[in-house]
Amino acid sequence: MTAALRARFVNESVATASPQRLLVMLYDRLALDLQRAQTALGEGDRVGASELLMHAQDIVLELHSTLRVEEWDGGPALSSLYNWIYGELVLANVKGDARRVADCRTVVEPLRDAWAEAAAMLASGSA
Repeated sequence: MTAALRARFVNESVATASPQRLLVMLYDRLALDLQRAQTALGEGDRVGASELLMHAQDIVLELHSTLRVEEWDGGPALSSLYNWIYGELVLANVKGDARRVADCRTVVEPLRDAWAEAAAMLASGSA
């Protein structure tokens, strides 16, 4: 598949996705960025890791900006968690700290799984 076709497919997938699916897509990419950044740091590739960490930071900012804190009891806690993750990613990038990335992964990956499960339940009508 050419890069142009891949980009078109991704754009169409995003444009037609439900809000729940978009959330899961963001979490999937965030988890992937963190995994790749941790690997890059382990291999001494600070430039590659930096690009991935900055993209991860952008995703966290997007997740935080779309969070409706007042609409559910867990909103404030999730907002605080997003702030912590963002701060850790900034420090990981500045210091080249793979441990901070790993710490973020231990939080992000279970959240991704929970949102994916919730989205699947909504899609199947069993929510």
